[in-house]
Amino acid sequence: MSPRTAAVLVLGVLAFAGVVPPAAAAPTACPQHFVAGQAPDLTRQSLAAKTRPLCYDGYALLHSGISRTPLWTAEHLTTERLAAARGLKRRNRFHADPNLPADERAELDDYKGSGFDRGHMAPSGDMPTPAAQEESFSLANMIPQSPKMNQLIWEWIESGIRDLAERQGELYVVTGPVFQGQSLQRINGRVLVPSHAFKAVYDPQRRQAAAYLVENVTTKAHRVLSIAELEQLTGVAVFPGLPEAVRAIAMPLPDPKPRRRS
Repeated sequence: MSPRTAAVLVLGVLAFAGVVPPAAAAPTACPQHFVAGQAPDLTRQSLAAKTRPLCYDGYALLHSGISRTPLWTAEHLTTERLAAARGLKRRNRFHADPNLPADERAELDDYKGSGFDRGHMAPSGDMPTPAAQEESFSLANMIPQSPKMNQLIWEWIESGIRDLAERQGELYVVTGPVFQGQSLQRINGRVLVPSHAFKAVYDPQRRQAAAYLVENVTTKAHRVLSIAELEQLTGVAVFPGLPEAVRAIAMPLPDPKPRRRS
């Protein structure tokens, strides 16, 4: 599916070259993925080089041609959407994103032999249709992720968020990498490996929000941050329309645990 132009900005802690004007809320071609139709706002001026917004059926993302990863993805989870997603068989059709220039995108060869998983930011398990699931396997939606982090605590967080969305009726979720440190690795000399990943959640029924933060290493540990703390860490307002009082206090989030198998 061809992307529709969307005014979405960046996330992560990367000292990209260049100076850009301060970000402001802007119109978007896929407002259904954002709280009140408002895409995240960039609050630092160092992250906008070679960024391209993409809109897909199940999620929106902001891609960086420097890191060759998404900088954030955004989803609106509902009970109905997740019921549809539960009935789909997963098809692992990873692919380079044809909507990105070849010199800015990740390729399948970049991940071969790297020791890292192709880690979804917007999970395939959230996608309600075959077309949306296919779009979720774009490498534009992937980061190089530690296998034991991806397959354990990160999967537990994803599952816990789906369970919470089903109980509450709907959630808005913004997910992305964080790049910290002076010696970040690039797989195949091209795709930047993040130091952490986060998943931010807003519950419109309770009018509360919070975020998980997990280091991109073999770990079962995590932190829960307020949205204000996440903004300070990343330089991005993931839910820019929320009142300061909501952003300042972290709501309780499910403790990541393995799913019980029947």
